Amino acid sequence: MRKEQFGELSARVTGGPDGRGGGDGPVVVLLHGFGAPGDDLVDLATFLRVPAEVRFVFPEAPLLLDGGPGRAWWMLDMALFERRMRGEQIDRSDDQPPALPALREQLSSALTAIEERLGVGRKRLVLGGFSQGSMLACDVTLHAEHKPAALILLSSTLIARSSWSARVASCKGLPVLQTHGLRDPILPYADAEKLRDLLLAAGADLTFVPFPGGHELPPITLAAVSKLIVDTTGRS
Repeated sequence: MRKEQFGELSARVTGGPDGRGGGDGPVVVLLHGFGAPGDDLVDLATFLRVPAEVRFVFPEAPLLLDGGPGRAWWMLDMALFERRMRGEQIDRSDDQPPALPALREQLSSALTAIEERLGVGRKRLVLGGFSQGSMLACDVTLHAEHKPAALILLSSTLIARSSWSARVASCKGLPVLQTHGLRDPILPYADAEKLRDLLLAAGADLTFVPFPGGHELPPITLAAVSKLIVDTTGRS
């Protein structure tokens, strides 16, 4: 594994024949969730059942939370977060994080740098993330002129409903994997269904994988992610 700067974002790069992103295999870019360290998802590269040529890039969020090492793509309203953790139903689907446009630009620029430096076209690049990271991955994909090979949404939810609804038709036919725990206490399952329904109505080629758990990545999720990567990157 190595650490590299892509535009304004620092990232860990692994996989490929040398374990450091070498070779010419497809690339999977995964964004971690709120409060996680920048290397939170790196171990996924060893648990996913994909060809050895597949390379992984794990960008770290720009905001360092007090005390570290946790990071965030944007800050949350912690009072609302705590109310949700106590079981209160709060609809956040119309929330428009003020930082989202700037983050979209940062990640879009980083993806261009990844493509250039790793020598991979957008059609052999899979984009996704977990929780808050998946929301940013979804936003970037909806706004991108050139779509990735596939989109991975792990424990995601619907935000920015007005802007996402206006752009979701551009994802017609796009392979999308969405997974969610039926008992997720942080991002309720019902909110995940709203995102699922939005993507399905637009004609996305969506595979929805519910599981009897919480805010986590169980084996059924890892198997689904592995299958998507193999099926959509054109190499096996």
